[in-house]
Amino acid sequence: MKAPWHFESPSFSRDLRFLQEYSVIMAIRPLPSSLTGDDVVCYSPKLLAIEGVWQNVDPLDYDLPLFMIQIIIIVVASRALDFLLRPLRQPRAFAEIIAGIILGPTLLGQEHGFGRTIFPPQSILTLETAAHIGLTYFIFLVGVEMDVALLRRAGQKSMAIGVVGVVLPFGVGSATAFALRSLVSEAMDSVPFFLFFGVANSVTAFPVLAHILAKTKLLNSEIGRICVSASFVSNGIMWFIFIITLSVAEPEADPLSSLWITLSYVAFLIFCFVCLRPIVLWQLQRIPEGQPASDFDVCLLLSIMMLAGVLTEAIGFYSVSGAVFFGLMVPDGPIRVALRDKMQDIVAGIMLPLYCVTSGLKTDLRTINEDWKLAGVLVLISVLAAFAKVVSTFIIAVMYTMPLSDALTLGFLMNTRGIIALLILNIGRRKGVISEESFALMIMISLFMTAVATPVITYLQRPFRRIVGYKRRNLQRSKPDTELRVLVCVHNTRNVPAIITLLEISCPTKRSPIFIYAAHLVELAGRTPTLLIGHSSEGDRRRPMGISDPQGQADHVFHAFDNYEKQAGGVSVQTLSIISPYSSMHEDICNLAEDKHVTVIILPFHKQQTVDGGLEPINASLKMMNENILAASPCSVCILIDRGLSSRSRLSRDERFSHHIALLFFGGADDREALSYCRRVIENPTVGLTVVRFVPADKPAGSPAHSPATISIVTGDGEEGKLDEEYLNEFRVRYAGNESVVYAEHVTSNAVETVSVIREMGDTHDLYVVGRSQSEEAAALTSGLTEWAECPELGPIGDLLASSDFAMSVSVLVVNQYVARPPPAGGHAAGDDGGHRTPLQRLMSHVNPRSLATAADAGMPQAAARI
Repeated sequence: MKAPWHFESPSFSRDLRFLQEYSVIMAIRPLPSSLTGDDVVCYSPKLLAIEGVWQNVDPLDYDLPLFMIQIIIIVVASRALDFLLRPLRQPRAFAEIIAGIILGPTLLGQEHGFGRTIFPPQSILTLETAAHIGLTYFIFLVGVEMDVALLRRAGQKSMAIGVVGVVLPFGVGSATAFALRSLVSEAMDSVPFFLFFGVANSVTAFPVLAHILAKTKLLNSEIGRICVSASFVSNGIMWFIFIITLSVAEPEADPLSSLWITLSYVAFLIFCFVCLRPIVLWQLQRIPEGQPASDFDVCLLLSIMMLAGVLTEAIGFYSVSGAVFFGLMVPDGPIRVALRDKMQDIVAGIMLPLYCVTSGLKTDLRTINEDWKLAGVLVLISVLAAFAKVVSTFIIAVMYTMPLSDALTLGFLMNTRGIIALLILNIGRRKGVISEESFALMIMISLFMTAVATPVITYLQRPFRRIVGYKRRNLQRSKPDTELRVLVCVHNTRNVPAIITLLEISCPTKRSPIFIYAAHLVELAGRTPTLLIGHSSEGDRRRPMGISDPQGQADHVFHAFDNYEKQAGGVSVQTLSIISPYSSMHEDICNLAEDKHVTVIILPFHKQQTVDGGLEPINASLKMMNENILAASPCSVCILIDRGLSSRSRLSRDERFSHHIALLFFGGADDREALSYCRRVIENPTVGLTVVRFVPADKPAGSPAHSPATISIVTGDGEEGKLDEEYLNEFRVRYAGNESVVYAEHVTSNAVETVSVIREMGDTHDLYVVGRSQSEEAAALTSGLTEWAECPELGPIGDLLASSDFAMSVSVLVVNQYVARPPPAGGHAAGDDGGHRTPLQRLMSHVNPRSLATAADAGMPQAAARI
């Protein structure tokens, strides 16, 4: 008769150690008829609470209710810490690991009631199983969102930073650990330990890095683009080193097993590319163009991913290595959007925190006190490896002529740790390569490296250092013979023809060129961080990070602007993709405009024309985004309401011109900005301009004005009116006798008469140009229109022209002038510190409040200035 405990597994000793570690309570049950009498089946009877509390049964004695309670506690604790640490801009993984340490044996786990009730040893197996499944899904999503093509497109700078940022810290960490092995315990005296320690100190956690870049608003900068590319390169090298490390990390393995494991993994990669990838491509090609991926496609892909994980587990690697490489093979398209939408909330919100918290639960900081010598050596080695990474990145960046502060920022960014480092340490602990004390200490070192990154980067990249002040923030201050920088925003291909037509009307020439930043705006759902991707050539069109473009919108947008640049003279175009949630996209647009010294931002209206001539909303969030840009923009803003601007010119009394533009002038800073735009337009010989000025009835038309050759210093009431008179008279004198300019004045006394005049103008023009706000003197002419406004961000006249009740099918350009904040009473003008203003105060002077009572030049307070 055989012994009651019989294991057929050859690794009995390892299984026994596992059972002893987790104190799994096993029970013997009657054998099913399919098993022989010699077999013994062992499992836990505490799976489901089938009796209930009314039968004096504690639900926490059963695995499933206990697991649910554990998830609740983990999610609540991690989210609470994330909320508390939000002012410090720390990544969520940081808060989740801290939550695990608090819940673990370091703090709350010492309480016998809490530790044995909520996190008993026998429940850790279930918790870790769910956590590893969540980690596998997360690593798969990381692979899906990584762009392999970006590795090929990475420039020499990113490639050098990525390679040196991994190889040098790995070499320094491994070599130092080997050199100091005799000073500490025998736990360090092994090749696998050196390799694991070197990999853990050389890794760059891309998810955490992207979070920090998004929080510090550096994704739309040169640093962000270089850092993303370099991190892709470093992660590719890191995974290669990690595979070799895993192949030699089995303490009891046969000497030749490492070779067989490596060869098997190479065979697995070949199998993925030869067999699995064609199956995936064949299935995804069946998705109709423009249609989302079905549930069957998503389930099929996840099943194949699980198969890849099983194969890598069978080889001797962990399932995450198969998941990440299979994720890299997922092609761009609707499947990526479906995977992100269907998986990211549950994976990033619940399952991934389980892994971070379970890692914290296994971290007992009390063990560090047992051997201070080992702790000191590990800290020294980690500091040397981090120093090597920061310094090597800094030197390479300086060699490529990056500023010192940017180069140092890049070094700290590349030194961030996160989920990948946590994975490496957990694998080393499971394989017995890393001791409990070393594991706890290295977890804390990784947390410290990540925590210190954000404050240092925020200090090095302070806003008043990043923002370079420039004066030409509006068209009125721009000289006619200088380059005009324009940021045009495009949501889809329907926005492109009208915007290109507007740019053509704006008369770019070699003497007065236009530099266009064409930004394709893509809404980003989920938790993937904000991205700004620059496209330097027609071949550089692949959308990174798993952002799908199922209808090919981006390619059409970029090609249209590329063709316009080739055909037009005096035009330079740089195409970009801003990938961000609409709730925060205005920040990225305004930061880009500030960094590029843009003079005007052109936005499409949140509605587009229908077949019957009406306007229908594209997305309700676009309206709020436009309002946020108007409030925070560092320069002037134009909103284009397209009603066929790119089509042939409408019937007109003068067929000499291809386009006929009408400016409705009421007075105020925005109307003067609109007139400044028309001054540029009138240089185009194919454009005819009609300036219609609305004069209040109590002010006679053609009233005298100041000499246009002087600058009048005006104080008190009527300042805006005198500014308007001066600017209008200068315009009239300059273009007197110009046959392409028609000037007319209409005296009106209320909004009804104003609307009547505009209705009489009809559809004889292609484009109406209006200011967003009018002066206080002209308020009576638009009173009552604001109360009924459907789109108040357009102003009363803009909303009137865009209204579906207003029977006109003419495109409208609503202009909002950037007006700087006036200096405080008794203070100094902008640009004059007076020995008292800090750099932050100088920065705040660039904020864009809407105040019609200020002068156009913040450097000339209380002055009426003329260009």
